[in-house]
Amino acid sequence: MTEFNTFAAQLLRKPREMSALAPSSPTLCQLMAGQIPRSARRVAEFGPGTGNITREILKLGIAPADLLLYEVNPVFCRMLRERHPDVSVFDEPAEKLASSGPAHVDAVVSGLPLLSMSTSQQQAILSAAFSRLGPDGVYIQFTYGLFSPLRKSIAESLGLEFTRSPRVWRNLPPAVVYVFRRKRNRAG
Repeated sequence: MTEFNTFAAQLLRKPREMSALAPSSPTLCQLMAGQIPRSARRVAEFGPGTGNITREILKLGIAPADLLLYEVNPVFCRMLRERHPDVSVFDEPAEKLASSGPAHVDAVVSGLPLLSMSTSQQQAILSAAFSRLGPDGVYIQFTYGLFSPLRKSIAESLGLEFTRSPRVWRNLPPAVVYVFRRKRNRAG
């Protein structure tokens, strides 16, 4: 079964878990991976799906042993393990990073459908990510929406600010990449 067919089958079987009509395009994947700081050594990916962004992360030189994938879809987990046998694939929700993941990651890359999640789900996921991200760590998220995928109240409670990319038209549907980080103390 091809990657697109596998994706389409999962979209039909579990539409509430899927937020895309197709796997992420090469343009979006390169933009997402390109937001990872050059100094990053350990990266977690939330909702890697078929692994298109995963491939781009590995192309950056992140060692497979230092890439942690959190995916709840068992079909995608099998596909990811077959394609990337040296990468750790956790069949667990993203928020488990805080309890079962390493003490530190430099970046979190997310394909999770934050817009369709409740406030408590968003809070749990972002809190888990930032519990493991250092002071310079980044949370990279794409969205199909017109505004930030993270509720303002959560960004404020975690002390986060963000940058936003231009819309990636070469993706179905078109997407925008947000990079969240802790606010810097601008005093002095």
